[in-house]
Amino acid sequence: MLSSKRKSTSDRWFDFTNYALLIGFTLMIIYPLYFIIIASFSDPNRIYEGDVWLWPRDITFEGYQRIFGDSAIWIGYKNSILYAALTAIIGTTLAIMAAYPLSRRDFYGRNIFTLYFVITLFFNGGLIPTYLLVRQLHLMDTLWAVVLLTAVDAFVIIIARSFFQSLPEELREAANIDGCTNMRYIWSFVLPLSKPVIAVLVLFAVVRQWNGFFDALIYLDDSSKYPLQLILRNILIQNQPTGNLVDDIQTALARQRISELIKYGVIIIAALPLLILYPFLQRYFVQGVFIGSVKG
Repeated sequence: MLSSKRKSTSDRWFDFTNYALLIGFTLMIIYPLYFIIIASFSDPNRIYEGDVWLWPRDITFEGYQRIFGDSAIWIGYKNSILYAALTAIIGTTLAIMAAYPLSRRDFYGRNIFTLYFVITLFFNGGLIPTYLLVRQLHLMDTLWAVVLLTAVDAFVIIIARSFFQSLPEELREAANIDGCTNMRYIWSFVLPLSKPVIAVLVLFAVVRQWNGFFDALIYLDDSSKYPLQLILRNILIQNQPTGNLVDDIQTALARQRISELIKYGVIIIAALPLLILYPFLQRYFVQGVFIGSVKG
């Protein structure tokens, strides 16, 4: 690498431009999150006046006190964790069961099945046929309507298939010579070697389910089964804080003030688990995208 003394003027300008763009994009990504954090414990009146943009003003934790004291928020948290865990288990299992046969060269018709899965990335049955199917299966207002519809998709199957194709073929041939059955080979060799891609599948399933609310909005009627994101939607879009968040407030002005605090606070609480996990698990996301791009 050229030292700073040996760089030409054009190289220095090129580096300066790159650093400026990277810093600008970083600030564009980080600042909205930072603003939500400081706004969650700032006086909403100061926010409306434009005084809150770098530091919190008139700090108050009343919004968080009401959020942590409301049972509906914690029920939504519990439901979201349950839905995400079930989706990760079921989705990862189904993805591996579909991807491993498609990775075997001796599996007859694997290209046809792969094409069938890929088509689902571009076309689906639509909302009305899916709704009718869920109703005919008697899954309405059950957790399975939320879990099963988003458990697995063709994208994760292709990622897993690409990883399985990268495993040495000589390993399977040696196992066959020793009399190892297909199931024993998968359990003893494939799964232990597939921990990185399994982590990718689990993370994709958890993130997809944790951030989703539309299926719950369509198929769930019982508010006790609502995930956290649907409760967040009701607060943000419909301006309807649930439970006892604002029931004890008499005046409309005070209710509006507390509602603004609750909005920002619930956003932080809902995003906090993924914000904590993502820095530690980022390499698995990168590896998953890399696997799918090398062998699609």
